[in-house]
Amino acid sequence: MSPKILIVDDDRDLVASLAQVLKGNGYDVAVAHSGADGLKALRTERPDLVVLDVMMETDTAGFEVADVIRSRRETSKYREFRDVPIVILTAIDQVTNSRFSMDQSDSFLPGTNEFMTKPVDIDELLAKIGHALK
Repeated sequence: MSPKILIVDDDRDLVASLAQVLKGNGYDVAVAHSGADGLKALRTERPDLVVLDVMMETDTAGFEVADVIRSRRETSKYREFRDVPIVILTAIDQVTNSRFSMDQSDSFLPGTNEFMTKPVDIDELLAKIGHALK
């Protein structure tokens, strides 16, 4: 069975393009266009990896979704997905001029596996997805 990737991004054109590329590379793909819909899809689609935008309903919706997924609270209804790899794709650094570190000791980011800025290099994204799924 092919790994399933959930793409959560409010940019419908980008989602359609990424879905096409991922399907062409042998992945099953599910999509959601908001953080709230992404959390619903997480439970129904049960993906092996989540590709997540940051700026959707709010400027930090993606970070909030990642934080909910990574929550260690025993009462979290997403606790079974805590270890699902998350690849953050965003243009937030272009909007805010902020830079993010993947070094967990030096970062406020919830436990993401990869962080990429838009526009995304497809070959790099595919490599990072492949690495995260190993």
